[in-house]
Amino acid sequence: MKVKFLILGAGPAGLTFASFLKKRGISDFLVLEKEAEAGGLCRSVMFDGGPVDFGGGHILDVRRKHVLDFIFSYLPESEWNLFHRNTKIRIGKYEVGYPLESNIWQFPEELQIEYLESIARAGSVQGTPMPEAFSEWIYWKLGDKIAETYMLPYNKKIFSCDLDDLGTYWLYKLPNVSFREVLTSCLRHEPFGTLPGHADFYYPKKAGYGEVFLRIADDLKDKVIYRTPVCSLDWNTLTVNGEFQGEYLINTIPWREFAASLPDEIAAEVAELRYTSVDIDYFAKKDNTDSHWTYFADPELSYHRILHRENFALGTRGFWTETNSSRAVAPGDYHYRNEYAYPLNTIRKPEQIAGILKWASSHNIIGLGRWGEWEHMNSDVAMEKGMMLAEKMSAL
Repeated sequence: MKVKFLILGAGPAGLTFASFLKKRGISDFLVLEKEAEAGGLCRSVMFDGGPVDFGGGHILDVRRKHVLDFIFSYLPESEWNLFHRNTKIRIGKYEVGYPLESNIWQFPEELQIEYLESIARAGSVQGTPMPEAFSEWIYWKLGDKIAETYMLPYNKKIFSCDLDDLGTYWLYKLPNVSFREVLTSCLRHEPFGTLPGHADFYYPKKAGYGEVFLRIADDLKDKVIYRTPVCSLDWNTLTVNGEFQGEYLINTIPWREFAASLPDEIAAEVAELRYTSVDIDYFAKKDNTDSHWTYFADPELSYHRILHRENFALGTRGFWTETNSSRAVAPGDYHYRNEYAYPLNTIRKPEQIAGILKWASSHNIIGLGRWGEWEHMNSDVAMEKGMMLAEKMSAL
């Protein structure tokens, strides 16, 4: 079967790319999907009267209107609830709002003083040179108190690796911590400063987040072929499994899935790309909190996050935990393991993925989305990238 665009993976990026080709009157494409249904990391299952999201917690940010317009064309806005984000951090016996630096005022006064003194000593506040090692960077950016009670233990839990194997190039996402803003917050007893991402978000009223991707895939009909993993790839002819051939190959799945079919030097670079696996465990228990989700820094707890389902999937009960698979313990009432959850931002990753993508592009193979670009991006960003690539490629 020969098509112009052969798309690997029916996740947010691949489906959006395919949908935008169709909207432009292009039908010469095909999507190959390993699983039995579409959605990738954003798939959901209905269990105990409500949704459980396979990828942990997936919500729809409000900031990209063009993405919202696209999604609402499949799952109308009337079928979503809109929430103002309420998330918490558990540190020892205390639970405070997120982000921590804006909510230090919720600690007892003695602890507030310790955090304030620590922030005042932080290298970023004092103007000292920025270090290159991840752990040192966290101390420099946030001060020793936030580093030791939250950021370092939490990152060790979620990534389960030597943190100094990670680069610091991706930490621009962390807001600047201003001693003045933190002090103002403590004096006023209210959050002050930069709001977190997803300050407002949507979640479906009667389904999980995966519902929107099922609807997109349903609209594409027989253009999506399920239960079709990539077993082999001839990169000279862009032939997959000896059955499907594309003029262009749009890859949204992990490169490691077909590394054995790549040239030795490229396969070696792919083999060094690292990632984490995550276990999702649902528990049918009453959850006494008003938080949408809570972060846990305590290393004695296996999980790093709890999604309080009843507070965003309204009319349900229970919660699910998100745990790095290397830390997994006894499963819950419902259990799912994501082999590929988060790409790791290791020190050499930028140059490695740049080399892989450069080689791939020279052979009409385009990396797209979280795994095609090996970047931790939210679904709305992956969809936006799918839109942009479809606009570019539809002109060819």
